[in-house]
Amino acid sequence: MSQSTKSLTSALRRATRTSIPHLQHPRQPQSQSRCLSLLACRQHEARIRMRKDAIRQRIQDLELSRRKFSSTPGQRHGHLDPPKPGEELKVTFIDKDGDSHTFEVAKGDNLLDIAQANDLEMEGACGGSCACSTCHVIIEDADLYDRMEEPDDDENDMLDLAFGLTETSRLGCQVKMSKDLDGMVVKLPAMTRNLQASDFGGVNPKHH
Repeated sequence: MSQSTKSLTSALRRATRTSIPHLQHPRQPQSQSRCLSLLACRQHEARIRMRKDAIRQRIQDLELSRRKFSSTPGQRHGHLDPPKPGEELKVTFIDKDGDSHTFEVAKGDNLLDIAQANDLEMEGACGGSCACSTCHVIIEDADLYDRMEEPDDDENDMLDLAFGLTETSRLGCQVKMSKDLDGMVVKLPAMTRNLQASDFGGVNPKHH
């Protein structure tokens, strides 16, 4: 090999060695970006696990409370006193088949009791204690929904588990009739999820 060839080869090797750091340098921010994305995903998953654990604990506490006080007479769901003359409030339910059912009810009656008193298919598996999502209803009028009191954290936790959740979803057991809600129309979803403490890890949709 001639001297000039050796010189060119040596120069090429030096250039290759010096170019390696420059080629590797742009990769560092990409690696950091992947690490940050992975960290964000893990933090999000941790928040989800904490929320599920909190819901599971609340359900277990409610189940324990019901067993402990089982000898105490509870509210009889599905039984309503008729409204006083001149104080009737109207509410309309649209069932899963699209049929409308309008009832005259009294102030303070909640949607779960109204539905059960009139043989509509609303389960209310937890007995109206805001520990399941089987009394999920959809408020048809968005403006009326905006005028209602906002659901509390317990109701929101259960709504997160509801099938077919919408922006105007509520739990029927938590919505009490008032003059402001007179004429309200609510829709029953085609399916519900029956969440119990014993099968929290595997919630399956169930047809009405």
